[in-house]
This record gives sequence, C-alpha cells and structure tokens, in this order.
Amino acid sequence: MTETEFIHRFEPAASAGSPPLLLLHGTGGDENDLLGLGKMISPGSALLSPRGRVLEHDMPRFFRRLAEGVFDEDDVRRRANELGEFVNAARQRYGIAAPVAVGFSNGANIAAALLLLKPEVLAGAILLRAMVPLSDPPRADLAGKPVLLLSGEADPIVPASNSAKLAALLSQAGASATHRVLPAGHQLSQADLTLARDWIGSVDAKAA
Repeated sequence: MTETEFIHRFEPAASAGSPPLLLLHGTGGDENDLLGLGKMISPGSALLSPRGRVLEHDMPRFFRRLAEGVFDEDDVRRRANELGEFVNAARQRYGIAAPVAVGFSNGANIAAALLLLKPEVLAGAILLRAMVPLSDPPRADLAGKPVLLLSGEADPIVPASNSAKLAALLSQAGASATHRVLPAGHQLSQADLTLARDWIGSVDAKAA
C-alpha cells in the first residue's frame, strides 16, 4: 500500500459552497464511523473518510502509541505525512477543495499533527477531545486558519492542561483557535454537535 492508498469512503457534496470534510475516527473506528456526524455538522459537504492504517489489538488507529497518552512521535510524523499525501491525491481524484478536518480522539490528534506538519493540507479543523501530538512541533504558519477545539471537563483520557496547551500552541502559530470545555467526558455530547455545526456555519459564511 502506497502513501496515497487508504481504505476510505467518499460521498460527494450535496450542495455547492459547503466545505469538504475530512473525517478522522477514534481508536477502533473505521471509515464509516463519522459519516453520520459529518452529515449532521455540515449537511451539504463532501465527505472524505479514511480508515487509520495502524492496528492496536486489531483496532484501527492513525498512529502508534507507546502507552495511554504516550505517542510514538516518529510514527506520528510519518503517518501525518502519509495522510497529507492521501488528502492531496484525493483532492485531485474527487475534485474537492482543501477540507476541514473533523477528528475525534486519535483522529483529532492526527488532525492536530497535520496542522502542525503540513498546514497547507487543511482549510481548518474541528478537534474533538484532542491532545498535543508532538512534544517539539515545528514552527507552523497557520495564519488565520480556523480551528475549533472541544474538550470534556471530566475527560479521563485528555487532561484539561493538555488540551489548553494545544489551543495555545495553535494560536501561537497564527490559527484562529476557539477552545471550549464542555461538561462531558471523553465521549461526544449533543453540545459538541451543536457547537461544531454552528462553528462550521460561521466559517462557511465568512468564506462566502
């Protein structure tokens, strides 16, 4: 399998003008997991949804980890580059603009890595329960790139200080980052859906 080959689903846009979404599942998910979420967040958008190529106890992920919350950072870099190549190839194949990533958990972490390592690949991102993916990230130019981070106040996996650090890191790189901490755990809530839908609607309106 080459860098541009991911098992994936693609659904074309239902209406012109809605930004394409890159859907990135959490550990144990697949290319079908976030299609429903994508349709609820932005009903008219084209949806590009790859399956992570790393297996952990037979559960797909987007990069290796050494322990809970401890990432194999060499693998993070490699996999982010592979994902970037896939997105660029898919844009050519399907004729779509740079997508807004919608990532949950492990998918949010690889989306954050993609922002830091290959910022030109994404038009923006919705990071759901994300952590800082790299301890020593490169200096990225995210000037004006819109990013929404939604964290859970009672999340047992992502410490509040870590998600706040990621928000600060993205802001320092120039991103237009919005960070909200919700009364939730690691799993998504109705508030996540509502905030993500409203946010992408405002981003869409500014782009128009």
